[in-house]
Amino acid sequence: MDKKKVTIQDIAEKAKVSKSTVSRVLNKSSLVKEHKRIAVLDAMKLLDFQPNQMARSLAGGRSMTIGVLTQDIGSPFYDLVARGVTNAFSENQYSPIFADGKWNADDEEIAIDTLLDRRVDGLILIGGNMAAEELEKIKQQKPLIVVARKIAGWESNCIYVDNLKGSYEATKYLIDCGHKQIAFIAGIETQEDSQLRKMGFERALNDAGLEIDPALYVSGDFRPASGVAAAETLLATGKPFTAIFASNDEMAFGARLALYRRDIKVPEQVSLIGFDDQAISAFMTPPLTSVLQPALEMGEAAGKTMINLLDSTQLEIPKLTTQLVIRESVSQI
Repeated sequence: MDKKKVTIQDIAEKAKVSKSTVSRVLNKSSLVKEHKRIAVLDAMKLLDFQPNQMARSLAGGRSMTIGVLTQDIGSPFYDLVARGVTNAFSENQYSPIFADGKWNADDEEIAIDTLLDRRVDGLILIGGNMAAEELEKIKQQKPLIVVARKIAGWESNCIYVDNLKGSYEATKYLIDCGHKQIAFIAGIETQEDSQLRKMGFERALNDAGLEIDPALYVSGDFRPASGVAAAETLLATGKPFTAIFASNDEMAFGARLALYRRDIKVPEQVSLIGFDDQAISAFMTPPLTSVLQPALEMGEAAGKTMINLLDSTQLEIPKLTTQLVIRESVSQI
């Protein structure tokens, strides 16, 4: 039999079940007895039947796809969040379609329009700079979950951690270790996480009675190369410092390289701390002290929340927190 012409009726006759039973098996319904499910799967295999997922889903009013807008595809943090989203969809019929916003509002808008053109059933936005007013318009069209970003009034649609608190605790740890001249490498200045981490850094200094020295503040773009450039800029000023707090681990990696090239020992001469706690951070030389941001759990929570939104099921969004992971890159002075 030509597999292109195999119908549900053919499968039902072969498996000796009803067409509705075949349909439930194709839709992975739990309301099918195991022996009937096996009979249907065996019949599909014998008839060399390949279900057309798109046709079936559109017939049911859904594409069974979720659009996922990430930033900087290939970045370890965003990759881990995306992996968490994929994990959440592994036990159901939904599949993610990924697009890259490139940390640019115009690119984000184009990417979102592309995803909507694919008739996705919902959108998960990881990070981004699009204004809340524009996101509100999108939310009126499709179920929308925002990850790694806090938007006022969107408590049931946002999954994030307290970046200010995490940065504050990291800075306070450096201060408690005796550091008073602490350099700060910021991320993208327009990005909310970067702004909150700067606020946490400054608040910890203020609470300790320490002055904020503009000469010890340098901006980066969250990539390793900007960490190298930032550390070189700090060193070129001649302004003394005993510690560097980088707004993410990738910039901390870059700063470590710049210090190595100047034969500056970590942590004996300069302590170093990052943010995100990427898996590779534990294997740096020396192992990097960092603020853990549970990226995988954030992605999984986003995927599960989206599924519940689509199924009209209420689910309380988990409260995820940061944690300072102390390793060997910070010394007492």
